[in-house]
Amino acid sequence: MRPVGQPRFPRVVDDVTVRLIAGVVLVLGLVALAAHQWWLYAVLAVDFILRAALGPQASPVARFVQIVVRPRVPAAKRPTAGPPKRFAATLGAVMTTAASVLWLTGTAAPVVVAIGVVMVVFPALESLLGFCVGCVLFGGLMKLGVVSEEVCLECADISLRRTATTSS
Repeated sequence: MRPVGQPRFPRVVDDVTVRLIAGVVLVLGLVALAAHQWWLYAVLAVDFILRAALGPQASPVARFVQIVVRPRVPAAKRPTAGPPKRFAATLGAVMTTAASVLWLTGTAAPVVVAIGVVMVVFPALESLLGFCVGCVLFGGLMKLGVVSEEVCLECADISLRRTATTSS
């Protein structure tokens, strides 16, 4: 049971906010890749870890988007299930942590670049097209029985999304 007041990942999130967060990740990923600023993967890794483990309220990128960017975007909230987005953040955490460790140890530079490409393509798909690769993988894991359907009951029930939309 989580302690009272501790942030957590919401069951339902605003898809517009999620896409804006992906846009920030895309920009950071492009800068890291184009300018070979691999230290940015460590920054992204910390942010992804905080977001996946504690929820968007603990993520500096998500907070920036919620406070500064989202209020300036006139689009109405569009509810979407939170657990697949948390899984996507976990994938981001794994990839950026791996890139950071490889960069810090000075090994496998081509792998760091390959991860960098993924960290541009995946957030670009999310931010520009609304296509979440992590969410698709999450759905596949549910179909295979690796992820219990109870983890994401709201994924299948749109009425829960309409009544419980929160900022992500």
